[in-house]
Amino acid sequence: MRTFQHSFTITTESRSSIEITSRLQKLVQATPIKTGICQIFVRHTSASLMITENADPSVRRDLETLLARFAPDGDPDYAHDMEGDDDMAAHARSVLTGSALSVPIGEARLLLGTWQGVYLYEHRASSHQREIVVTLMGSSGPNESR
Repeated sequence: MRTFQHSFTITTESRSSIEITSRLQKLVQATPIKTGICQIFVRHTSASLMITENADPSVRRDLETLLARFAPDGDPDYAHDMEGDDDMAAHARSVLTGSALSVPIGEARLLLGTWQGVYLYEHRASSHQREIVVTLMGSSGPNESR
């Protein structure tokens, strides 16, 4: 079993989703791992990760519509608004969508479905630096010692 870890930073422009699938695939291909797990974690409480449709951008627009209903900006019932009207809503959206994902690796590639992509989801209305930690664990072949 081998383990590799890499971090990278993405600058977001505002509330949006940014596909990171190809970046993750390049990290997998830069290692000898053929079979294993790619674990992805975002180190923030107002951004998240998601796997969703990558062919039709209207899916991500519709997800934003749903999240705006579930966690609207500026709700007067929120107590936490230290950084603005979008502060608590961003935290709630992050909890709803999650901060970590695991994707299987097979034949030295991410085993995502045909229409699946991995996205960083920025929940704040303004630009931020988001750090992502990727941990790759697995084996390089059937003869690798355990």
